[in-house]
Amino acid sequence: MKLPVYLTLLLEAERTLARSFREVARGHGDEPDIHFLCLSLADQCDDHVERLRPALDRYGTAPADDEPEQLHHGGLDAARTGPLGLLRDLQDLFLLATMVDTTWTIITQVAQALPDRELLDAAQTCQKQTTVQLQWIRTRTKQAAPQALVAAP
Repeated sequence: MKLPVYLTLLLEAERTLARSFREVARGHGDEPDIHFLCLSLADQCDDHVERLRPALDRYGTAPADDEPEQLHHGGLDAARTGPLGLLRDLQDLFLLATMVDTTWTIITQVAQALPDRELLDAAQTCQKQTTVQLQWIRTRTKQAAPQALVAAP
């Protein structure tokens, strides 16, 4: 069974997204909505990790040793500065959140096939929240783009 590989992937993706939300909050503290919402969304990612723990206990963890990583994103080490930096940081958050979202989709399908009701409930709840995260990032990106690309000196 390869489920532990994807559970581990999801665990790390949620942790990376949480760290990245916190970094954007720190780096763009002059934007109150960014600061407070990113901190709230990071806490949500932490909750997702906790909701994943029972499945990790049941199925275990496993790195994807038998296949090479084709796409790797370690998250944001440091937020960029200024309006253009905010726009780029939002794009990075969107990519990370999309990775989390698609992985929850995979876990949902597996939970249905097993069947594992507890994992399915966690996956559906967390994916709904991740979808809202993506919607907020997309909306905030739309708001930041004109300021960063047209109005900025």
